Amino acid sequence: MNRITVLGLTALAPIVWGSTYLVTTEMLPAGIPLTLAVLRALPAGLLLIFILRKLPEGIWWLRVVILGVLNFSLFWWLLFIAAYRLPGGVAATVGAVQPLIVLFLSRWLLNSHLSSVSIMASIAGVFGVAILLLTPNAALDPLGIIAGLAGALSMAAGTVLSRRWQPPVSALTFTSWQLTAGGLVLLPFAIIFEPALPTLNSLNLIGLGYLTLIGGALTYALWFRGLAILGPSSVASLGFLSPVSAVVLGWFYLNQQLSILQFVGMVVILLSVWASQRAETRKVTLAYQR
Repeated sequence: MNRITVLGLTALAPIVWGSTYLVTTEMLPAGIPLTLAVLRALPAGLLLIFILRKLPEGIWWLRVVILGVLNFSLFWWLLFIAAYRLPGGVAATVGAVQPLIVLFLSRWLLNSHLSSVSIMASIAGVFGVAILLLTPNAALDPLGIIAGLAGALSMAAGTVLSRRWQPPVSALTFTSWQLTAGGLVLLPFAIIFEPALPTLNSLNLIGLGYLTLIGGALTYALWFRGLAILGPSSVASLGFLSPVSAVVLGWFYLNQQLSILQFVGMVVILLSVWASQRAETRKVTLAYQR
């Protein structure tokens, strides 16, 4: 499978993740972010483990717990908090710093080359997200901002460490381990600190099913597979597609209006992703020629 195909499949993950804000606000009960994170991770992880019948061995037990916390339990919990406390545009803009964090963590933990083009493309991507989503009257809740930044850092660290710790199993098995570990870590906190799960209606169940199977198991398997093949720097820049997807879905399903400035923001984001991928492709080509 060539690089373009892998890149396209990996890009499906953030595109689908762009629907998280819509599903959370329109289909799920409010006020229980920990419980929702558990329900999104644990059932999918256990189902995949049951099907694949493969458990971690040795040092991988500890690594899977660390990665499960960073990529799923902590990240999703903070994501739900940000989604509840901030307008979607503000939450997405804060989270858009993740690719920039990945670049610097990759330099530190993986000794990757820090490309000036990639840095500028990431900064341009954050700027594009701000143009696309921020409004003059956007509410800046301090706790929501902190949750968004902490979530970006958590996912960035999980992305880089997932590349550093390459498991001797398939991407789907790797995903099942992390989903299960992340859900189990969150479960006691959800039980202690949040009210009992309310009775779920059909709309709630559809939303949870979508976030669990499609927005969780399938997309993260694609994400980790792309991460193993392409590397954190290439994969992280694809995260900018998530807010574009969120805005398009809001326009399509919620009849939200799109301004000229928002279209400009989309163009800036797409150009930043293109520039970043071009820089990464050039880096791979030069490394191969050596």
